[in-house]
Amino acid sequence: MEMKRQQPLSHLFTVRLWQEELGNGQIELRGKVQHVSSGEARYFRDWPTLIAFLLALLSASRSLHQSE
Repeated sequence: MEMKRQQPLSHLFTVRLWQEELGNGQIELRGKVQHVSSGEARYFRDWPTLIAFLLALLSASRSLHQSE
């Protein structure tokens, strides 16, 4: 009986960051994260939004991989 070798899950994301001027000398960091293989993308203005998107995609992928 041949054992199937499981490949570790791997994901590739692109993250683009830029500074947006809000006026009165205030600057806000903004960004866009995109999952390369699915094309799914989110814009964000804070780190918790970025992290939530990454965790949601990784969790969905892990669930899908375990059901195979």
